[in-house]
Amino acid sequence: MTLSPIKPPPRPRPAALLDLTPDWLQWVADNRLWDCAPASMLATMVAAGQDPATSEAAIAQIEQDPVYLSARRHQQMLRKLESVCANLQQVWQSDPAYGVIEKRRGVSRDEFVGRYVRGCRPVVLQGVADDWPAMRSWSPADLRERFGHLAVDVQVGRNADALFEQNKEKLRQRMTVAEFVDLVVNGGATNDHYLTANDEMLRRPEFMPLLADIGSMPPTCDRSLLHTAASFWFGPAGTRTPLHHDTLMLFHTQIVGRKRWRFVSPLQTPLLYNRMGVYSPVDLDAPDHARYPLLRQARVLETVLEPGDTLFLPLGWWHQVSSLALSMSFSYTNFDADVPNEFSYVNPSIGNW
Repeated sequence: MTLSPIKPPPRPRPAALLDLTPDWLQWVADNRLWDCAPASMLATMVAAGQDPATSEAAIAQIEQDPVYLSARRHQQMLRKLESVCANLQQVWQSDPAYGVIEKRRGVSRDEFVGRYVRGCRPVVLQGVADDWPAMRSWSPADLRERFGHLAVDVQVGRNADALFEQNKEKLRQRMTVAEFVDLVVNGGATNDHYLTANDEMLRRPEFMPLLADIGSMPPTCDRSLLHTAASFWFGPAGTRTPLHHDTLMLFHTQIVGRKRWRFVSPLQTPLLYNRMGVYSPVDLDAPDHARYPLLRQARVLETVLEPGDTLFLPLGWWHQVSSLALSMSFSYTNFDADVPNEFSYVNPSIGNW
């Protein structure tokens, strides 16, 4: 039996709310849902040229608006989920070793799957790449000599775009490997240009010799799938990957140079202002607590990958990456661990309001 919703009597919207444009009406609702102080909201509206009396009345009247009251109900359900995440995070953080990204050698398959994959715990595996030819041969000069004539898509102009990662398609520039190597070697430390996984060069037959430089792999990897699941990263000191989460689990092996990785638990997603896709506007290297006050509650973990280190990035962990020196690295997702590695996220598309 299907019940029809009860039809309430019509409730006219107060005049002050009707006097606002839709954009301002939404602004008032958004800010009250964020529990912004009415006095601060009023000051902002007046400074933007809104009528003081109308603005003050609208801020007060929004509390009785039926659409706003419905949003408050849904907000209660969202906050219940947030509290569940926060409580689970407290349990995770009660482990005295929580704040340390472990560095391990010789981890068995069973322990790796149980402790790190199913346990959703980052770890740095050492010794995985000891037999990789890449560890002995990869360098800018080697890349130039073997592949210099081939064209790749790199990101250029990142410094001029605060949303350089979200807008990566707009920053694509075609050049030869030789041209990009020269740019990296001669250009000094910068975030302005970077050859990232977005190029997918390892899907091209002419770059297959790079895959031949990869030796033993972690025990949860299927070598036969490597050609479909590998990415190459190359750039100068100073390149940054902004705070985001991936939609699957992966390994990342550092070949040349060093990278600093900073992490935030997926259970602390409500603290990171995730309003667009898989990205956060927060910069863990320069936190703006005035603009993003919830960030103060987030627990940030950190590790530095040295040449030969392999990071396991578990599901959903937020991470921000900075190259501390000219860097070449290799990431791969060819899992074979009796654990799914395809997941669905319902990502927001609000934007950075």
